[in-house]
Amino acid sequence: MNPVNTNSSAQGVLLRELPEIPREQNEPVFKEPWQAEVFAIVLSLHERGVFTWSEWAAMLSQEIMHAQSNGDADLGDTYYHHWLTALESMLVAKEIGSESQLADLYRRWNQAAEQTPHGQAIELS
Repeated sequence: MNPVNTNSSAQGVLLRELPEIPREQNEPVFKEPWQAEVFAIVLSLHERGVFTWSEWAAMLSQEIMHAQSNGDADLGDTYYHHWLTALESMLVAKEIGSESQLADLYRRWNQAAEQTPHGQAIELS
């Protein structure tokens, strides 16, 4: 697990508002690099004023409740999947991207992954 340094007092306040974030020594931790990346993207978009933290917390809560109603056991292993889904929903809600653009991106990613030899980085053209 990789802790992330959250020295910014503003980031610390925001993180305290999301107590379910997996933590180690009061810092968020990530099991996979993509989890840290989606976390950083959300913080960056918030800091740029794309959405308020209240909007983000509401979107994330909505996605978690939706997942739970669809059978997510809420064991903590899917937490950052909810961050990704909430981020995608926020981008569509804010009209930064569309569902069709996201679907195309996933299609292209899956195609690139299928064509990439094991152990090599997947690249989108």
